[in-house]
Amino acid sequence: MRMPTSDDPAYRVSVTAVEMESALPMIAWRARMIAADTDFDGAPLFRGEFQLDDGHGDVVAATLRVSALGVVEAWVNGSAASDELLTPGWTSYEWRVRYAEWDVTALVAPTTVIGLAAGNGWYRGRLGWTGGSGYYGDELGAFAELRVSFADGHVQVVGTDDSWTAGPSPTTANDLYDGQSIDARRRSDAWLRPGFDHDAWSGVHALDFDVARLTPYLGPPVRRQEAIAPVRVWESDRGTVLVDFGQNLVGWVRVEVAGEEGSTLTLHHAEVLEQGELGTRPLRTADATDRYTLSGGFDVFEPTFTFHGFRYAEVEGWPGGAAALRAHGGLAAVVVTSDLRRIGRFATSDPLLNRLHENAVWGMRGNFLDVPTDCPQRDERLGWTGDIAVFAPSAVFLADAGDFLRDWLHDLALEQQHHDGRVPFVVPDVVKYIDHGSSLLKDETTAIWSDAAVWVPWAVWMAYGDRRVLEEQWPSMVSHARRVRGLLSPNGLWDTGFQFGDWLDPDAPPSAPWEAKADRGVVATICAYRTASLVARAAGALGEDAAVREFRGMAEGLRAAFTQHYLDSGRIVSDCTTVYALAIAFDILEEADRRAAGARLAELVRASGHRISTGFAGTPYVMDALTRTGYLDDAYRLLLQRDCPSWLYPVTMGATTIWERWDSMLPDGSINPGEMTSFNHYALGAVVDWLHRTVGGLAALEPGYRRILVAPRPGGGIDWAETSLETPHGRAAVRWSVESGTFTVVAEVPEGTAAVLRLPGVADESVGPGRHRRSVRLPVDLFSVTAG
Repeated sequence: MRMPTSDDPAYRVSVTAVEMESALPMIAWRARMIAADTDFDGAPLFRGEFQLDDGHGDVVAATLRVSALGVVEAWVNGSAASDELLTPGWTSYEWRVRYAEWDVTALVAPTTVIGLAAGNGWYRGRLGWTGGSGYYGDELGAFAELRVSFADGHVQVVGTDDSWTAGPSPTTANDLYDGQSIDARRRSDAWLRPGFDHDAWSGVHALDFDVARLTPYLGPPVRRQEAIAPVRVWESDRGTVLVDFGQNLVGWVRVEVAGEEGSTLTLHHAEVLEQGELGTRPLRTADATDRYTLSGGFDVFEPTFTFHGFRYAEVEGWPGGAAALRAHGGLAAVVVTSDLRRIGRFATSDPLLNRLHENAVWGMRGNFLDVPTDCPQRDERLGWTGDIAVFAPSAVFLADAGDFLRDWLHDLALEQQHHDGRVPFVVPDVVKYIDHGSSLLKDETTAIWSDAAVWVPWAVWMAYGDRRVLEEQWPSMVSHARRVRGLLSPNGLWDTGFQFGDWLDPDAPPSAPWEAKADRGVVATICAYRTASLVARAAGALGEDAAVREFRGMAEGLRAAFTQHYLDSGRIVSDCTTVYALAIAFDILEEADRRAAGARLAELVRASGHRISTGFAGTPYVMDALTRTGYLDDAYRLLLQRDCPSWLYPVTMGATTIWERWDSMLPDGSINPGEMTSFNHYALGAVVDWLHRTVGGLAALEPGYRRILVAPRPGGGIDWAETSLETPHGRAAVRWSVESGTFTVVAEVPEGTAAVLRLPGVADESVGPGRHRRSVRLPVDLFSVTAG
């Protein structure tokens, strides 16, 4: 299956999508998307030279807008136009291609040269696990338009057209999965200077590209965040040079090296070691290898047309071997991700719990690289909707992620509109072009994954109080809820069709992650109830009264059907931890049934030895379900368990990110034999949302934290905890400590807000902005829980 062309009816954006983009600036573009007549190893350079118009005075402003079919970097007169990376990122290219906009006023000159370097990126590189590439198109495209404003008001516009030329770059191969190869002997900056002799270069041609598809970034660009030095360099028993950067991260290794001209340096990457060597099996077919040919002088390499998920690197060909690398350095791991501002913090007296939280932060950093992906290392790296559906509340607390998620949600809505209302499993949806040969992946609406259309915008709305996300996504939210309603059986249950269910239940075989204990119809029906309820609440926020009635009615119908068919004397069909956790957390139960479900949930959690017995669906919600039904002690025991499966088991095994499986690494240090074994998968880190609200005690009572709930729940032997958040109104913070049975809480409430203090054993107290300190006495047994 190929991408539709501009003549295909499937290509045309629906009215809803046009309305979503209506607030964006409309530009009368003069530049055209161009391609090189010669491919130049999949990494061509593009060059344009022009003269500034005379007689209009000084240049007062110059703006460069850049895009690509592929990824692109730009220079103006030899200087980088921006520090942004992998521009324009990955969107649903069929209908939407982003452009970047940079101020280059200080870079233009009477004779100005614009240079562009293009790479395959997501557009033409490998995507998915079948080895295919070029799903969106066969030719790389480059686009640049420079607008120069002069003192007298004159505006000069120049851009990519058929007068440009194209030539070879130092990059000889590039792919996001497989890595990048760079030959330093081919480097020269002469092409970025006026008067360059480009006779040996090729011509270019305009692509059949509708510039109306160009749209500005809504979210932040990708940038370098920090550089991490190795913590260890050594030679393995097999004689390979290994480097440990101490942190599983996403990005690449910057190399500074001097060696013999024409010699080659090769870097392989992996997240873990196995038997003393790189553990590369989890990468599947992703080569994750960078190769550098040295110039004979001092070379600096950064493979900016790829990225890797790794903690360890194997280095082949380093001059002088491991000893020279240890002595003189030359490597640094560069952390690369979307440039999100950190706004939420959390810490406790428990170092393992703090490391768990940091693992979730690093997992988010690695998987929020332009698209919220499942994993950043293997031959996948796709925007799986289920992962972000459950992690969104954590994400919007940890970082100012609203615009990042709004950008992605625009693509979700576009894909949905072109899938007859179905929300795909991944966004952008490249799977529709892949003959994956799997009987598992059915082209259907499915609970949790498709529910991202509702759950993600709701999380953004609650975190930031920004109505735009509800206004923009309202058609998508309604469309999804109505589609679910159309899939219900005559008995009112969502008990037919494909479902992932409680994916990766720890009791499922490694090779069959779908074989969960929880009945799929139970899981889907409860999720449908939550979706209908949230759409009704969104309708209320938007003043859509008829929709409030419609979706409240849908929710009540689902509750009635669930109660009739799935509930019997307080027991839920399939009687496992996940179904009780979801039923309680999503409020589908009446009060008496809720109490019984809480008691049964606690029984099951105790029967499992306070080890995790939930999969993808249940894990994000089991802690809330226990807490809300009065079993806080069991929640803490579950949280602090160290035996596998548990949240802290990976921490005890040295994890620095959240794993895809509870036992991605087995106790003996071997890698889980399952085909899907990622060591950087943020979904199971959704527990940090509970940490922020329950251990930290900071939650939103109204969208955007206009009203705040301060309600820390001490326990688990933790002596103190603190959490803070830069809300839209200012900093909110809670710190508590326990000394000699006295529980002391200090809360900071920002201006323009109010808070409710809810402390154990005392009545709720309403307070205004400012700093508030309260102390209460608590029973000693509240602090007796320790790690399992």
